[in-house]
Amino acid sequence: MSQVTLYSNPTPNGVPVSIFLEELGVPYEAIRMSISDNDIGKVDKQVKSPWFLEINPNGRIPAITHNGFNVFETSAILLYLQAEFDKENKFGFSPTKDPKEYSQVLQWLFFAHGGVGPMQGQANHFNLYAPEKIPYAQNRYLNETKRLYSVLESRLSKHKYLVGEKYTIADIKTHGWIRRASVLGIDVSEWPGLKDWLDRIESRPAVKKGVTVPAAEPAQ
Repeated sequence: MSQVTLYSNPTPNGVPVSIFLEELGVPYEAIRMSISDNDIGKVDKQVKSPWFLEINPNGRIPAITHNGFNVFETSAILLYLQAEFDKENKFGFSPTKDPKEYSQVLQWLFFAHGGVGPMQGQANHFNLYAPEKIPYAQNRYLNETKRLYSVLESRLSKHKYLVGEKYTIADIKTHGWIRRASVLGIDVSEWPGLKDWLDRIESRPAVKKGVTVPAAEPAQ
């Protein structure tokens, strides 16, 4: 049996974990969870199901279990997996041996977790899904998303990755959202450094596999 069980859906928050598991080469079982409110009480593998709330009290994807230990929140999962499986720090830095570089990883990881993700998520909601169109909210979150892209551009126009020359979990986390920019009609080519970074990450075999996980279950 797999050491790691991943409960997810291939969304901007979900794919960073599947990508990182693929990068690490860790055996895992992926369970596709429904995130549709219409499935509450009807589908067992729905994020508000009582059994899943025992794993993630917030009722969101992604989450993992590892040898009976539960972890939720994308960034927390990435940090946990790195601590458990990346002993050579191929995708990060040692907090004791390289504290400054380790801090930079955390800074950009938190920038994506607390900035890019929430702002782009709200832009998606108000521009694509809200039953009532509210121009102020649509413009506010779309423009803030673009501003954050400009912050990333200022970094990536000078560096190959967010923390210099090393591809880290900060890149993996951020990539999950940037790859979905076109959903909002955003052309990443407006930011050349960010576009090159995106293309560089998208070319990785683990990324190509990870963005498809968990696969959709065949129709009954």
